[in-house]
Amino acid sequence: MSVFDSDDVTFQVVVNHEEQFSIWPGFKEIPAGWTAVGVAGTKQECLAHIDQRWTDMRPLSLRLHMDQQASRSSTEA
Repeated sequence: MSVFDSDDVTFQVVVNHEEQFSIWPGFKEIPAGWTAVGVAGTKQECLAHIDQRWTDMRPLSLRLHMDQQASRSSTEA
């Protein structure tokens, strides 16, 4: 069993500029490009939070691009 699977380890939920979520061990510095969202707990608690919040797995840039394409298509029709 890895130390990261222990219930003694506190994780925090982090998000990047593309609105993609991950968990990060509380005892490690958050890597560049990621920001804590203010949720911390066990690995399972953090993953449960992500499951509730991250309903669209597409990166933000792709979602925006697809929205622009849809807008163009609807104005051309």
